[in-house]
Amino acid sequence: MTPDEYVEAVLALVERIPPGRVMSYGAVADALAERSGRASARLVGSIMARHGGGVPWHRVVNSAGRLPPGHETEARARLRAEGCPLRPAGVDMAAASWWPEEGM
Repeated sequence: MTPDEYVEAVLALVERIPPGRVMSYGAVADALAERSGRASARLVGSIMARHGGGVPWHRVVNSAGRLPPGHETEARARLRAEGCPLRPAGVDMAAASWWPEEGM
């Protein structure tokens, strides 16, 4: 998978996260690792920062449920509107985490 194809795969997966659910940067990387040969949460974060404006970026958080840096207020409002389970510091990951079906 080329770097451009990986960017497209990350964005396509983020598009599939249902309203009110989230994935961590690492979970996105893990979900694509077998197909892509890459498994970097930092790379997913970088892709989201550069290219994620057209997808539901607020549904990708860090592994502790913290919201995207610099966009916490907007992300919290969007997630609340979707009915996502929240905690004071971010998302309730045990209740809100999502994983794609096999055979993405």
